[in-house]
Amino acid sequence: MKWLDHLEEWIIASFMGAATLIIFASVMHRYAVGVQSPLQDWLISLDFAWAQEATIYLFVWMAKFGAAYGVRTGIHVGVDVLINQLAPHNRKKFVLFGLLAGALFTGAVATMGAGFVWHNGANWAFHNALGLDMTDLIEGPTTPDLEWPTWIIYCAIPLGSSLMCLRFLQVAWNFMRTGELPHHDHGHVDGLDEELEQAKA
Repeated sequence: MKWLDHLEEWIIASFMGAATLIIFASVMHRYAVGVQSPLQDWLISLDFAWAQEATIYLFVWMAKFGAAYGVRTGIHVGVDVLINQLAPHNRKKFVLFGLLAGALFTGAVATMGAGFVWHNGANWAFHNALGLDMTDLIEGPTTPDLEWPTWIIYCAIPLGSSLMCLRFLQVAWNFMRTGELPHHDHGHVDGLDEELEQAKA
């Protein structure tokens, strides 16, 4: 399960890279079309109308998995001023309640999201792929520019929320065992300490 430890970073970095390349290609295409060249007719024939829609969907997916990353690393938004004023044994109960409430909420969102995705066309797609009876099933809507089934895009809800639920449960389990919560030091820069030590030596 080591691959799961940094899953969010891989997903976010991959989608961010894809979004950057798509927007870069789209902008370059827009300017290149206006330049008189032997390639102009070919460039005009290329359709980049889908680029903005694809980028928006990539950012939606990044946001869903970014929330799971926030829970795992301790940078997720939380108001704990009053809880930190409580006695340690009371604080532990409230923190644990908050973590389990987060897991319950994100688990509920994941479950409802999975039902929504299933009835939005995923059931038709799976029945069609397996050659099963598709009577009374609808294919579901498609996106305007990409013309992809919307259930594929909406999969961000159950997948991202499920991972977020898992992260809440992991943090709660670790908190019960050690009493420690993940903490993100905003002043820390990876690799900087090693460079300073090398400079001193």
